Amino acid sequence: MKFLLKTTVSLGVLCLTAGAAFADCGIEGTGSVRILGNDFEALRLVNTTAEECASGTVTVTANATAEHKNLQVPALSINPAEYTVAEVANNSIVPLLNQDLIRPLDDLVAKYGASLQPNQLIKIDGKVMAVAFMGNAQHLFYRKDILDKAGVAAPTSYEDMLAAAAKIKDAGLMEYPVAASVKPGWDLAAEFVNDYLGTGADFFAPGSAELSIDNEHGLKVLETMRAMSKFMDPDYLTFDANSIKAEYEAGKTAMMVEWGSLAGATIDDEGAAEGVVANTVLAAAPTIGGGTIPAAALWWDGFAIAKNISDEDAAASFQAMVHAISPEMVAANPAVATWLVAGYEPGPAAVGVIATANGGARAYPMQPYMGLLHTALSTELAEFMAGSEDAEQALADVKAAYDTAAKEGGYL
Repeated sequence: MKFLLKTTVSLGVLCLTAGAAFADCGIEGTGSVRILGNDFEALRLVNTTAEECASGTVTVTANATAEHKNLQVPALSINPAEYTVAEVANNSIVPLLNQDLIRPLDDLVAKYGASLQPNQLIKIDGKVMAVAFMGNAQHLFYRKDILDKAGVAAPTSYEDMLAAAAKIKDAGLMEYPVAASVKPGWDLAAEFVNDYLGTGADFFAPGSAELSIDNEHGLKVLETMRAMSKFMDPDYLTFDANSIKAEYEAGKTAMMVEWGSLAGATIDDEGAAEGVVANTVLAAAPTIGGGTIPAAALWWDGFAIAKNISDEDAAASFQAMVHAISPEMVAANPAVATWLVAGYEPGPAAVGVIATANGGARAYPMQPYMGLLHTALSTELAEFMAGSEDAEQALADVKAAYDTAAKEGGYL
């Protein structure tokens, strides 16, 4: 499938003025709403709000799980689909499009989408295939007090972070001043993707599915990831995004590149050690290798509606999700995410995502074969990060795994 993004989602929608209010749920008719999505605070809030639409004629259930990407294709392939709603992002929507498992939403938008803004509508080949409701990116969180004690300026690059980490450790301020989400699997692959985007290089040869990361840029990324690990907790290969947030809140680390969607929960002063919240600064993702582009992918999160369900369930599901992302919900929960919804006014928790976007960060690629590369990275970089393989061999392993998958998929 040739993807033509007729409408792009950018952080510019944060400047929108309030649109039509969505008074209450009031779903017309009957239906079953069954939501599948990732498991983090913003999506849990959306799901809980959607559940307000449950009534005597409408049922609403939600499955929030980190395994959603592995579940969505088989779950939506059966007829009727196991779920009616797939909460998706830049990358997770691609397999659903490739398999023709989600339906165009133009009719539902026209009938029930009065509160939606044009830039929320993700169009593929001219058809609305998803509705975006939040922007996201990983970006820098740091402890100003710790950096001040070490006598170092606020870092803006990975090179700055490494220099700062060395000074913090040498001064005896912290044993493990850096944390990163490098657990083998999706998180480790995302770390590589973030850093590679920061080099400005492309993952694939122009107009082709041929992989092109086996170069000086790929080596620089791996060199940087290995160097950062020397300042991390020895169990760093067990740390995902939630784990490093816990380490940071406990006051055990001074710098981390973490999801913007977790910023609100990090600076809310609940469960954090003394001094953490008061001294936390949110900033753009660091650059890498002397570049000027923040080394992080820009993301949108949204929802799509399954194709293999009844029109009644589709209508009920769309209405429930529009209610779940209404301006009223966002106004009541402004700090939970960087919302792409009418009336949203960015607060302190959105600073890092907006700075990363304004710095020119690139979007996570939406090529249909990008998922194959992400999978190859997730399985083939673990030995390198554990120190048992060199960078050249790691990149060769990634290429071999990707080439095999791409040939099986008919891309090479």
